[in-house]
Amino acid sequence: MQNSGAVIVISSHVVRGSVGNRAAVFALETLGFPVWALPTVVLPWHPGHGPSTRLTFAADEFDKAIDDLINARWLGEVSAVLTGYFGNERQPKAVARLVRALQERNPSLLYVCDPVIGDVGGLYIPQSTAEAIRDELLPLASVATPNRYELAWLAGSELDSNAAIMEAALALGPSRMLVTSAIPMMAGGTGNLYLTGTHALLAEHRLIDNPPNGLGDLLSALFLARLMTGADEERALQLATASVYEILARTAKRGSDELTLETDAASLTSPMAMVHMRRLIHPLQRVRR
Repeated sequence: MQNSGAVIVISSHVVRGSVGNRAAVFALETLGFPVWALPTVVLPWHPGHGPSTRLTFAADEFDKAIDDLINARWLGEVSAVLTGYFGNERQPKAVARLVRALQERNPSLLYVCDPVIGDVGGLYIPQSTAEAIRDELLPLASVATPNRYELAWLAGSELDSNAAIMEAALALGPSRMLVTSAIPMMAGGTGNLYLTGTHALLAEHRLIDNPPNGLGDLLSALFLARLMTGADEERALQLATASVYEILARTAKRGSDELTLETDAASLTSPMAMVHMRRLIHPLQRVRR
């Protein structure tokens, strides 16, 4: 298990707010990891707050920046990669080149792919970009962190139970998958379901309505960080979920429209929130029976 090194984070950047790279970089640096941050698009704020000008990068220039990273003399510093939102279909292909180059150099590289493609209402990026993430990046991932609706699109099936979520996760490919917005077993709750080839874990907490954006970005970064510090997978899931829930609860209490990460940095390092952990019956165990 890795316990040191820099993390390359590739996702959207907002001027105001705590989503995309803003959330992930802050979390990783707070937990002690140096970060190389590459924005895919730049926005004044999350589009959910209202119209905002989208600043984009020419595809050729983005490709050249990826080439610069591949050829960087400091590439040996990098132990992990986290990807999130992409601005067009060419960017995932370029980033796949970077991930492959890093994996060739370091076979133990930890690559967390957060396929930020949609939510309850369906895709919110062009289908061609979603397909590029699915085809170019998911096969390279050590861990994928879709929400339930993203997983449903990727798998091409409705996921109305945790059993269906686990079957879809197994079929999709990455050896480890952390699915947010899983089906809760506790009343009034929500859950994160983590599936490996042998284990199925569900971390649950109370559902808070109308949450700010950025929870998925934050969870992916925290789970990656906990794995890198050497925590076992169950403990990593518990700590990451507790941090996200604690920050969400405190943000909601303040009435903020953005996650208050800067105020609640202690919740990233030492969360106190209670998270209910369950071990589920793994699909392969059901098959053996």
